[in-house]
Amino acid sequence: MTSYMHWSNARDPPSVAGMSAPERQISTSVLVIGTGGSGLRAAIELAEAGVAVTAVGKRPKSDAHTSLAAGGINAALGTMDADDSWQQHAADTIKESYFLANPHTVEIVTSGAAQGIDDLERYGMPFAREDDGRISQRFFGAHKYRRTAFAGDYTGLEIQRTLINRAAQLDIPILDTVYITRLLVNDNVVFGAYGFDLDDGTRYLIHADAVILAAGGHNRIWRRTSSRRDENTGDSFRLAVEAGARLRDPELVQFHPSGIIEPENAAGTLISEAARGEGGILRNGLGERFMQNYDPERLELSTRDRVALACYTEIKEGRGTPNGGVWLDVSHLPRETIMTRLPRVYQTMLELQMLDITKQPIEIAPTAHYSMGGVWVRSDDHSTEVDGLYAIGEASSGLHGANRLGGNSLIELLVFGRIVGQAAAAYSAALPAQVRSAAAVAEARAEIDALLAASGDENVRALQRAIRDTMTEFAGVVRDEDGLTRGLAELDAIEARMADIGVHPDVAGYHDLAHAFDLKSAALAARATLEAALERRETRGAHNRSDYPEIDPELQVNLVWSPTTGVVREAIPPIPAEIAALIEEVSVAGKLVE
Repeated sequence: MTSYMHWSNARDPPSVAGMSAPERQISTSVLVIGTGGSGLRAAIELAEAGVAVTAVGKRPKSDAHTSLAAGGINAALGTMDADDSWQQHAADTIKESYFLANPHTVEIVTSGAAQGIDDLERYGMPFAREDDGRISQRFFGAHKYRRTAFAGDYTGLEIQRTLINRAAQLDIPILDTVYITRLLVNDNVVFGAYGFDLDDGTRYLIHADAVILAAGGHNRIWRRTSSRRDENTGDSFRLAVEAGARLRDPELVQFHPSGIIEPENAAGTLISEAARGEGGILRNGLGERFMQNYDPERLELSTRDRVALACYTEIKEGRGTPNGGVWLDVSHLPRETIMTRLPRVYQTMLELQMLDITKQPIEIAPTAHYSMGGVWVRSDDHSTEVDGLYAIGEASSGLHGANRLGGNSLIELLVFGRIVGQAAAAYSAALPAQVRSAAAVAEARAEIDALLAASGDENVRALQRAIRDTMTEFAGVVRDEDGLTRGLAELDAIEARMADIGVHPDVAGYHDLAHAFDLKSAALAARATLEAALERRETRGAHNRSDYPEIDPELQVNLVWSPTTGVVREAIPPIPAEIAALIEEVSVAGKLVE
């Protein structure tokens, strides 16, 4: 295979605070930022077409956020229910989105889902199968039919492994420890990116015809989150906005009902909703089974947004556990059921708390889980308003609306990874010339230099924690006008303190510099979220406004944000008649929840 990268040592930046690092140049046709499922799938599409591609990530590809996805991946294969169709999958998706999903985006994902599964099979994905060899599919949340394929409760991990193996077969260059600080743009056309190596500080100047942004969402800006330390801090949002793009629906964040509370460094680690699906019971601090007060018909099998709201309400009204949570109990289930159906939950709790869930309940609380909004993209090819820049996965927007249909996140990666790979390849091939900007590169270099020279008294991690506390207090599961306004005031104060930070790389690497950029991303993502949540004066899906408890038909729109325009309303295209006719209330009785 031809070499994908051209390397050169371009220059040695001046010594900063006694430290200097070389700068490497890379030239590639397409740069992919993010090495989770969406980024790898796009890179694979490009490599299979013979297009030069380089992928970079700030954490090891084997440890990408995709690997945490447990439940499954959706496609209307009809292996279990022959009456299923992509149109019904689309109808269920739009219904669950509370009619904020873009119907065209939904149609592309649901109609392309079967090919996404075929691609995974071609790469060697070990799906669970029926005795006759069919891919097994199960119910998942508000689906009319069984359409969620899976691999135990490690579906995301198996998908990530499968994509990594395929990328290795194609010799795709993947840089695991490169932190991208800025997209390089000239006259609204992207021409690459700039960044540094987390271990030794080496600068990277990457020239590319097209850039695919696949660096995740922003749910790490809350205190309890299913994201691990230093991931999903809003990197995609900041990179896109500073390049000239906008965000859509940043206020629409899905809170998972069951994240653990302790230990502090693992707060928010998910307990799969399969635990409730298998018969787990939720109790408050008084020992009461409280879901009968919120959804007496479905109880613990209610939808994710309702269960999260119920848990939040019990805690907020003083009926929580001493640590501010509720109890999830599976100890009444047969041990064999737990060990065979919930092995990951069992192992996680044993490792983190030395807790045996076959004998003791789990203390949980709602946790920020998924960014349903993201960078504004066109529905057909996920291009942004910056020429040559694309966004996919949790970095993008359009599919999920106000409540993500369980199992849709993983199929979105496969479908749009393929489509955007093709679109970026076509864009690169048609580009008559790439005009670069020395000023843009100099600005990116200077930004890092300035942070490395920063010697103020403010601690970057403490300011990150302050943002997370603010978002948890004022923009969590339930919001109101007063709280959001106070949240913005607190954010103003935090941003003022950010001018006096100190950055101190050491022999362990340049992670402190990365934290400073994470902080900048978190602040931008927090402002977008607070301002859009203030504008959405209604309760819809995962967005709960206690002062506006009803759905407002006037707000059946997307909210698009940028620092210059603030929040503007964007109309949603009409739903095609063949899909609209299939939208109905779907019972989740007896099904796994999302």
